[in-house]
Amino acid sequence: MIFIPFEVKSGYENMQKDAELLDNAIKNNLAEPVFRLYGWSPACVSLGRNQKSDFLDEKFLKDNNIDVVRRLTGGRALLHDNEITYSYVCPVSNLEHGENVTESYKEISQMFIEKFKAIGIELDFGGKPARGHFDYCMLVSTGADLCYNGKKLIGSAQFRKEGYILQHGSILYDYNKKLLEKIFNEPVASTSITCIKEINHNITKEDIINLFVTKC
Repeated sequence: MIFIPFEVKSGYENMQKDAELLDNAIKNNLAEPVFRLYGWSPACVSLGRNQKSDFLDEKFLKDNNIDVVRRLTGGRALLHDNEITYSYVCPVSNLEHGENVTESYKEISQMFIEKFKAIGIELDFGGKPARGHFDYCMLVSTGADLCYNGKKLIGSAQFRKEGYILQHGSILYDYNKKLLEKIFNEPVASTSITCIKEINHNITKEDIINLFVTKC
């Protein structure tokens, strides 16, 4: 696996980098997966590939120095702020069940289950499906999401192109409930989501990053 160390970039730069990694893999017929970790500065809302943006208060975001960017991947919006984000690029053929979207999520996500177990965080798939429509991704759980005690911790999304998969996702380190509710104009229930700081406040971002510095 090719590992790209943690780096902090703007929302536009991060999405451009992920797109470049995917296109480079396709161009060079890359057989080896590429795994990248990154952060965001300034904070940024990323919209799913086909998601409407009419729920956003552009003035509020501008006043609070929060960027907006659109992802290649689908799904709902995220606020990228106090988190660690990952991207994973591989050929569909690299996975045992690569043609199946849900199963491919699970195969890629198995890496996180194994790594987090090393620091005492037991993750599993699924969670409590939310009722109704939500624009904030972390409030919506599927069978492929990674959860801790039924609460969503890692939200991921995929994009496929010419036989390759780009999967990227958000590992929530901490969150500002009031800010999320202001941005997405919907209640953020603590029964639906969790974060590293809530699970174990002694675990730092560096601890999470270092889990992946050794061979993934």
